[in-house]
Amino acid sequence: MSDPLELGRVTDRRPPFKYAALTRVWFSDTDAQGVVYYGRYLPYFDHARTEYHRHLGWAGLEGAEFVMRASNVEYHAPARFDDLVECFVRVSRIGRSSITYEVAAVELPDHTLMVTGTQTLVLIDQATRLPVEIPERVRRPIREFEGGDVVE
Repeated sequence: MSDPLELGRVTDRRPPFKYAALTRVWFSDTDAQGVVYYGRYLPYFDHARTEYHRHLGWAGLEGAEFVMRASNVEYHAPARFDDLVECFVRVSRIGRSSITYEVAAVELPDHTLMVTGTQTLVLIDQATRLPVEIPERVRRPIREFEGGDVVE
């Protein structure tokens, strides 16, 4: 039985992004100034990336895992407690052993751009902790979903 609860969704509202996930700003996400603490956007993007993977039909690889190599985030506007945040995610590049994602967060319903960024993850062997080549079973669904918007 498939899970009818969709935590992410295909979208055409912010090209070149084709996928987004929703999250709500909880009180614990905010700092003393009443805005989202800057580090809380990383879990929001993790959530969107996980739902993106689930949408593509893979949630993990036996014997291998993706680890964060680099994360670059730029802050444009603050989010506050109880805001609804839409996090967009896409794969912009697939290398031999790494994948680069672009991310963006907007506040709904006004669509105010709050945060943009890139994240590069490397696929490593769980036993040796060394980079391994990204298999075709991972590349193919990304290629099919992103079309010509992904660089290899």
